[in-house]
Amino acid sequence: MRYATLTLTEGDVQIAPVLDRFARSDRVAIESTRHMGPIEDGQYIGLVDVEGDLSAAADLLAASEEVVRFDVTGTDESGVAYLHCRSIGLIGELLPILYAHDIVLEWPIEHRLVDGRQSYRLTVIGTNDGIQRAVSDLPGAVEFELEQIGTYDPDTGRLAELTDGQMRLLELAVRAGYYEVPRETTHRELADELGLAAGTVSDRLQRIERRLITAYAERESGGGRRRA
Repeated sequence: MRYATLTLTEGDVQIAPVLDRFARSDRVAIESTRHMGPIEDGQYIGLVDVEGDLSAAADLLAASEEVVRFDVTGTDESGVAYLHCRSIGLIGELLPILYAHDIVLEWPIEHRLVDGRQSYRLTVIGTNDGIQRAVSDLPGAVEFELEQIGTYDPDTGRLAELTDGQMRLLELAVRAGYYEVPRETTHRELADELGLAAGTVSDRLQRIERRLITAYAERESGGGRRRA
């Protein structure tokens, strides 16, 4: 069993218009898509992680013709949005391609802004041949970069599931001594260094810790992940 990590970047066509709106906002951003799946009539439902002004997120979604309904919930500057969309653009074309080649998409999909263009970092799991065929069938309007490919291992933990922003925060917290006993820094001091609200940093650290602790518990009870 193999895995591949890809970055998909917009070409002449937006990959997911309903989500790309956030790339043009200086008040709010989507950090990752937790899940997005098809329902009836070619529509989709999903969950995305939102960072920033949650009221601005609600305004962007309310103004989108692609959104049937939505709900945004969270605290301070971090939250989750539920979406029911009529269309999700080229992402909607990507999922059937993966399924056609017996490829599993490992959620979440990480959102990035590269040179002013929206990009998506994702990991897929399957056979070598299946991954190669799926990549060759990607829409021509999408630019892609193959970052990593390797053997899938069920014993890796969930570090690979953390977004870049979460990894940066975790690395800073470790370097600053946040997890030393006694602690050598506080979440407020980390927030000052990052230019974020203390409540936002506290919430993000709790999310990171929850993911890692859950992964450890699953591994000890027989679950697992990936080998690079």
